[in-house]
Amino acid sequence: MSMKFFLRFLGAFALVTVVYADFISDLTGHHFQVLTPGSSGYAAASASRNRRFSFEPAAVTFPKSAQDVSTILSLCTKYNHKAVARSGGHGYTANAIGGKDGSVVVDLSNFKSVTVDSSTHIATIGTGSRLGDIALALNDNGRALPHGVCPYVGIGGHSVELYRHGGYGFTSRKWGLTLDTITALQVVLANGTIVTASSSNHPDLFFALRGSSSSFGIVTSIQAKTLPAPSSATIFEYYWDMSAATAASAFAAFQSFAVEPDLPQEFGAEIVLGAGSSKGRVSFGITGGWYAAADRFHSVISPLLARLPKPSSSTITPGSYINSVQLLGESGHLNTTGIPDSTDTFYAKSLMTPESAPMSNKSITAFMEYLANQGFGTNTNWFVEVELYGGTNSAINKVPVSATAFGRRSSMFTIQFYTSAPSGKPPFPNAGFSLLDGMVNSIVSNNPPGWDYGAYANYIDDRLANWQTLYYSTNYPRLRSLKERFDPHDILSFPHSIEE
Repeated sequence: MSMKFFLRFLGAFALVTVVYADFISDLTGHHFQVLTPGSSGYAAASASRNRRFSFEPAAVTFPKSAQDVSTILSLCTKYNHKAVARSGGHGYTANAIGGKDGSVVVDLSNFKSVTVDSSTHIATIGTGSRLGDIALALNDNGRALPHGVCPYVGIGGHSVELYRHGGYGFTSRKWGLTLDTITALQVVLANGTIVTASSSNHPDLFFALRGSSSSFGIVTSIQAKTLPAPSSATIFEYYWDMSAATAASAFAAFQSFAVEPDLPQEFGAEIVLGAGSSKGRVSFGITGGWYAAADRFHSVISPLLARLPKPSSSTITPGSYINSVQLLGESGHLNTTGIPDSTDTFYAKSLMTPESAPMSNKSITAFMEYLANQGFGTNTNWFVEVELYGGTNSAINKVPVSATAFGRRSSMFTIQFYTSAPSGKPPFPNAGFSLLDGMVNSIVSNNPPGWDYGAYANYIDDRLANWQTLYYSTNYPRLRSLKERFDPHDILSFPHSIEE
């Protein structure tokens, strides 16, 4: 390196250091908490739930109001710093702390209020609220929303943002995705402007926010149309240890059952797959919820069970709706206040299969053979969940694809492939990547060329090629155009954010 170049480098470094110091000085001159590298509490505040990732944000901020968020984003725009929102921090690839070094984290944990209008039944929910706490608050009013099962997931990410895109639960075939219930959102744009977006106010922004909001602004509160909590909810679980051939037949039977014309919307389910008892076998489960009178459940599930071997175990648990939410959450509680969340070291992939072109028997057979053989005795812990999105009268697929940023409105299944390091701690072995790549390839390569499959951005994959189309389908060009309009300086930026 020449002396002249070295001096220029030192000058540029000094300038960057001064600008950063000015930025932090301006940021900390307000009444909200700001943590920077070296601050007490910074290490915990900047840790990712997925220990496969470790990034160093420029700052972690804890605003208390939409005006605080406006101040933070205005300063990020002034100093050209990237910003990200963190709702629950459950993003699979640590986008909630930037997905890279140097971002400003806008932590929404102070935005936890949940209220329900007694006349309209519209709930106003702070985007730092977690699903378990929301379910309890809504249940106190006799109401509910469609949402996932983990109590610790933040509503902001689950319903509107890229790293929690959509909001699926077992009630979704009847009620739709979480984002489908949203009627309005308060959002702070990258330039600090605070607006309320709805179908009649900033409709283009409203479209983008429901499914990709972390690229367009920071949502501070959501207004959502709640549903009456069902008077009865039955959670069911059936398990088998099957040969690969039997598992393939069972999977095909489930796929056929899902499109039976008399399958009620109140039936929601998924197939859960894992390593079998020995090589050549698969652990095969069917679990889900029935959200109608308990005495009707047997007649609904019987046609499916008649096509399958006798299960090795089964559990049928009727009860109240809120008890079903707690049971599915598997943590033993829904209140998350003061109770730490868990961590893991993991990798995930996804597939969304088209309802118009169901998985071929060839692909189902190849998939089960792969799980039964290559999936046995691996050095990572894995599972596969095959979530039923489509089927007869699915509310998810009744919404036009152009209505929201969610781009896969004609899917039969959303499949999550998940594997974690031994004991859930780093390092993550390279074999985990190839294991899941092989699972996905066994399906895709054994369906017809041009098979219109997608991927689910809630199960975001940092190694995924062509993610723009796989996540957003035909909606991506519109989202890209809106990005240029609402965030022209790309302040709200992270891996897999909408590109300018």
